[in-house]
Amino acid sequence: MTTSFDPAAAGWQKVDAGAFVEIIGPLWRRRDNDRALCGLVVTGKHGNRGCLVHGGVLTTLLDTALGLASSDAQGGHQQATIGLNVQFLAPVRVGDFITVECEVVKATRTLMFMQGTLRAGENICATTQGTWKILPR
Repeated sequence: MTTSFDPAAAGWQKVDAGAFVEIIGPLWRRRDNDRALCGLVVTGKHGNRGCLVHGGVLTTLLDTALGLASSDAQGGHQQATIGLNVQFLAPVRVGDFITVECEVVKATRTLMFMQGTLRAGENICATTQGTWKILPR
């Protein structure tokens, strides 16, 4: 895909995920059946010295996407990332619209175990597993 992709026109909604995430954003989200999806239009500001998307951008997107999905799944409680394991499988290029498909693996009273798959089109570029602590109200 190219940067001419318009997430809003395709049914995606802009995410308000805080000031830090706005540095890489805007981020987009939508539900596709029972799947929580988060997306990002990749631009030049996301590139590294090798002219590919910086791994830190991808990690931030994965952490944010799974955190949002975790929060939604457990009723919107505040939470904190305990751990995030990322495997980079293929490069992401400027101009791609990348998406993260989020899945709850297990939920307990105090922890959320999540996994996600980051794609550029049909190409799987990264996978992740993470754990979130549900904080007291």
